[in-house]
Amino acid sequence: MRAFLTAIALSAILIGSFGILPVFAQFVEPIVVTTDKLAYDDGDIILISGEVKDIFSGVPVAVQIIASNGNLVTIAQLDVGADKTFNTQVTAGGHEWRSQGTYTILVTYGAGANPKTAETTFEFSGSTGGGPSGTFIDVEGFPVFYKITGGSVLSIIPDVDSNSLIIEISTTSDGELTITLPRELIDAILDTGEDDEFFVLVDAEEVDFDETKTSDSRTLTIEFPFGAEEIEIIGTFVIPEFGAIAGLILAVSII
Repeated sequence: MRAFLTAIALSAILIGSFGILPVFAQFVEPIVVTTDKLAYDDGDIILISGEVKDIFSGVPVAVQIIASNGNLVTIAQLDVGADKTFNTQVTAGGHEWRSQGTYTILVTYGAGANPKTAETTFEFSGSTGGGPSGTFIDVEGFPVFYKITGGSVLSIIPDVDSNSLIIEISTTSDGELTITLPRELIDAILDTGEDDEFFVLVDAEEVDFDETKTSDSRTLTIEFPFGAEEIEIIGTFVIPEFGAIAGLILAVSII
């Protein structure tokens, strides 16, 4: 009988102990960043996404991609959504991406003197082309590399009057154009020498776009609907169509 009562008492003590176990709060990182894959090859699209714990109004997330040799290959600023998330995509490859190995994505966010940081890594096979990968069209002697889904690019023509590039497309569905623009061909620069924003139109309607930058090029990712026929990228400078030939003709005419 005493053994039976002892067993009941021990059971009561054990059950009671479960009821008073401390509750630990779940730890939430101030900012996190991830990629859709662990490794990429030349020309692959890297999907970068993340989330912040607190939103600072008007403060973007700064993104840097650092190559395995320590070179900074991409820098961008991303807006944080109302759901506290951010995302972008980058085309792996080009002159700055020649190094093979582990690449680091570093994100910084916050107000004040101590912003929060986070990082993640991925493996890259290296770029052997010496420039951006994908299909390219020669525009005034500059190879303009692009990738497109849901259609095809028919032509890319500079418009010197508008400081823009006119891209004619043929669509088969809703799609997306990722295009790498050499800064020597077209750029958007403020009077201070800092980068300005491009102005992008799809069939004369302004659209949003994602952008990544290097020292010698700017890569834009632009979504378009089925039936779209023209994408115009407007900057502050563009090399005129047939500029070299026009100059030669002018010189001959003067002589």
